[in-house]
Formats: sequence, C-alpha cells, structure tokens
Amino acid sequence: MAKAPFLIPAAVIVAGVALSSLFVVDERERVLVLQFGQVKQIKDTPGLGFKVPLIQEVVRYDDRILSLPTRPLEVTPLDDRRLVVDAFARWRIVDVVKFREAVGTGGETVAKNRLDGILNNAIREVLGAVPSTAVLSDDRTPLMNRIRDLAKREAAALGIDVIDVRLTRTDLPDQNLSATYDRMRAEREREAADERARGGEAAQRVRAAADRTVVELTSEANKQAEIIRGEADAEANRVYAEAYGADPQFFAFTRALQFYAQSMTPGSSSLVTQPDSVYFDYERFLRSIGEGRAAPAPAGQ
Repeated sequence: MAKAPFLIPAAVIVAGVALSSLFVVDERERVLVLQFGQVKQIKDTPGLGFKVPLIQEVVRYDDRILSLPTRPLEVTPLDDRRLVVDAFARWRIVDVVKFREAVGTGGETVAKNRLDGILNNAIREVLGAVPSTAVLSDDRTPLMNRIRDLAKREAAALGIDVIDVRLTRTDLPDQNLSATYDRMRAEREREAADERARGGEAAQRVRAAADRTVVELTSEANKQAEIIRGEADAEANRVYAEAYGADPQFFAFTRALQFYAQSMTPGSSSLVTQPDSVYFDYERFLRSIGEGRAAPAPAGQ
C-alpha cells in the first residue's frame, strides 16, 4: 500500500512516453523520422507511426501540388527587345529524403527560393533564344513546355518534380512603353500618309480621265455642230439660189431690205458714200416700187 502513491506518477510517465512515441500521418503529407539528423524511417501512408521518444523526431512535408509565383523578371529575347516576364510553377515533393538533404532544416521556404532561381534561369535561357514576337504571341505553349523541362531537370536534385510552368505576363518595361507607343504611332501615321497618297493619285487619275472625256465629248459635239451648221448653210444657199432663179426681182428686193435693215439700225454710224453707190441704187429701186413703177434691179444684183 505504501508503494501506491509512486505507481500513479510512474504510470503517468509511462503513458506519456508511450504517447510521445506515436504520431499520426495525414493523407496530405509525408513524414520523415530522424535520429540525430539521420533518416531512420519514411512514412508516406496515412495512419499511426512510431518513433523512439526523446531520441527521434518527426519532420512533416506537404505531399500536395504546390504553387510558386516568380518575381517579375526582365529578359532580353533574340532581337534585343527587353521584356518583363511573370510566371508561376506547379511543383511537388517526390523524394523526401533527397529533399531533406538538399534544403536541410529550411524546408519549403529554402526550396521555394532555390526553385525560384531555377525557374528564372530556365526562363532566361528559353526566352533569350527566340524573338520577342514569339514571346508576345498568343500561343506560347512550346516555350512554356521548354521552360518546364529545363526546370524539371534542375529541380530533380532537390527531390522536387516541376509539374507545370505558365507565363502570366509578358510586357515591355515601363521606360520602353512610351518609345514603343511613339514608334507604333509613327508607323500608323506613315501607313495613313501612304494611303492618302495612293488615294490622291487615284483621284488624280479619275479627274484626268474625266477631263479627257469632257474634251473628247466637247470636240465631238463641236465637230457635229460644225457639220450640221455647214449642212444648214449649204441648204440655205441652195434655197437662196433656187429663190433667185425663180424670181430675181423679188430676191433683189429681199436682199435690199436686209441691206437697209442692217445699215440703218438705231445708233449706227453715219454712212459716207459716192452718189453712184449701190446704196442709192437700192433706194431708187425701193422708191420706184413704192410709186408703183417697175424698175430693173439695182446693178450687181
């Protein structure tokens, strides 16, 4: 009975030691059991595990697919046009022993820093071997796959598998944007000037063709008018000739009337002529007609 007070603390100690030797492995993690820094056990299935209390320790690592966004990185493609690139990677710890040996007690923090450097080197190597147009294009899958493959080979030494790499942003540096926009604006203005010049040239051709057509139509119309006018004059002369032959006295009379109408218009100048002028012959001819006497036609008619 005297030993009973000592049994309870001993039982508590034994229970504590027993409990400290147990650990639970979650399905989302992998566990290493270390003894003085050396790996003694790997537990990668969910359930209970055992370790030596006070001597061995349990180190847990995430067994899920993890993400790592990279810092903005400035790269120089093949055409020396600098670009700022952002990317992110999907990665997973596949060999916990190698991972522990590579990163030590730093764990995932050290692993992310080293993986970030691996990704940056892979991005520089791949994007530096292609022109900027390939980096800025819509289909960058081949480039991203090449970056992933390079990073996968380098990260294998860390016990890490790089599952995927994606480029999220590819832009020009801020200091180059204004110069690029100015160059693009100048190019568009040059194209607009070329279009205006071509339009002006086409308009000039159309105007020249229209002017030539106007001249041709006008010339043809004038030619037809001259032909018609000549034909009309010929017809008028024929009619005059027929009229003269039919009644010479009447024809002379009409010609006299035309002569006086033209010479005695209002505001006309004075007429100075000789007494024997044909003008007076017309006048005597008209006077004789007015007096009812027949007279011969004036001379020359």
